[in-house]
Amino acid sequence: MALYVRFQRPDGSAAAGILEGDSIAVVQEPYWDETVPTGETVMLEGVRLLPPAEPRSIVCVGLNYASHLQGRPLPDPPTLFFKPLASISGPGDDIVLPAGAGRVDPEGEVVIVIGKHVKGATREEAIDAIFGYTAGNDVSAREWQRADGQWWRAKGSDTFGIFGPAIVTGLQYDRIDLRTRVNGAEVQHARTDELIRDIPEIVRYVSAVISLVPGDIIYTGTPGEPQALSSGDIVEVEISGCPVLSNRVA
Repeated sequence: MALYVRFQRPDGSAAAGILEGDSIAVVQEPYWDETVPTGETVMLEGVRLLPPAEPRSIVCVGLNYASHLQGRPLPDPPTLFFKPLASISGPGDDIVLPAGAGRVDPEGEVVIVIGKHVKGATREEAIDAIFGYTAGNDVSAREWQRADGQWWRAKGSDTFGIFGPAIVTGLQYDRIDLRTRVNGAEVQHARTDELIRDIPEIVRYVSAVISLVPGDIIYTGTPGEPQALSSGDIVEVEISGCPVLSNRVA
């Protein structure tokens, strides 16, 4: 198991590395095929953590836990949508509530990080294409989601595509724990063995239509019924083996 991060130095330059306690062992990019240390070590407290991948595509699966369906029928085909790259936000960044959005909810999710080019994958090839996992928050404006024909603004507003702070490797896809807390109180808890469509099936299904490349990410769905956010709230999303993803609502 390793924790890969991307970070910004005080001079504004960005780099990647492996998180080791309070320090980061810097590695060459890209590291998807091979991890090559540069020999440099930086202290975590002296840098700003960035989203740990730079995806070309951000794919999201909706309604993928029975607890989130709330009695609604299982969608067939599955409900998939894209988030725009402009929505990307990372650890410590503020969640900005858009004017006129009404109710906005957090959606804690396990996020797949792709590490190999894959198209038309079998389940076995799908598993092999996964580099690791990170925590994600699929922030959602509910009134816009219900009113609009597409979810582009409900799911794609600035700061609504949060993930990080690290990519954790070596996890078993069906044994990942997910927890979401708002102001310290747990509001979501599930494991990936509760997913309606499991992680290999998600990657297989997506890759049947679009090519996935290293750094692409897939949000796998959210459990339960999240609560509405208010200005000043602190949202934390945590998955197995990964540091906590924490964001404040602005």
